[in-house]
Amino acid sequence: MNSRAPARPKCSSSAGVATSGKDIAAAIERLGHRRSDVKRVVLTHFHEDHCGGAAEISGWGDVTVLAHRLEAPVIRGEKPAPPPLFTDEERVLHRDLGAHPLPAAPACRVDRELEDGDTIDFGGGARVIHTPGHTDGSIAVHLPRSGVLFTGDTVAHVNGQVMPGVFNLDRSELLGSFRRLAEIDARLACVGHGQPLPDARAALTAVAATLPA
Repeated sequence: MNSRAPARPKCSSSAGVATSGKDIAAAIERLGHRRSDVKRVVLTHFHEDHCGGAAEISGWGDVTVLAHRLEAPVIRGEKPAPPPLFTDEERVLHRDLGAHPLPAAPACRVDRELEDGDTIDFGGGARVIHTPGHTDGSIAVHLPRSGVLFTGDTVAHVNGQVMPGVFNLDRSELLGSFRRLAEIDARLACVGHGQPLPDARAALTAVAATLPA
């Protein structure tokens, strides 16, 4: 039997909706950790399904909340969130989803404002990649040592289909950010919505080649 204590979790890249705190804590405990082991919450963007639980999690202990400089005023509640510009297909999808509205994200402090190229001290050095389009300050986080890429909502992997994210502020910028992520040497992508994506670079490159210029 391995008697070594499990490694402590140091970072979360999504805080879920405002009611997610209990479920996130339970998931952490199932992994053999405690919620007080969480030391950083890295928010990829301000949408309520990604930062809604951040305010609660930030109170679990010595937790640092990180987000891009352009997202921070919205997350703090200092600035209203700009609405997405829907395509015709997205307008229908959003209307259907509107039957199940998400709770608003409580304002949350941001302790560190990030910029493109910054390094976060976890996972052997996590690199911040600015990926505007879904929101102005959306980010991805790349762990070169392990080959893992957290894409935020720039990438989705739903029902076996890899695609650019929907409900964007600027779809053209979003597609450019998708292409940028396709250039990263990532073995596994953890996407904003859907299942993790193995052989990530090949999968993203194949989709990027089909996107309009």
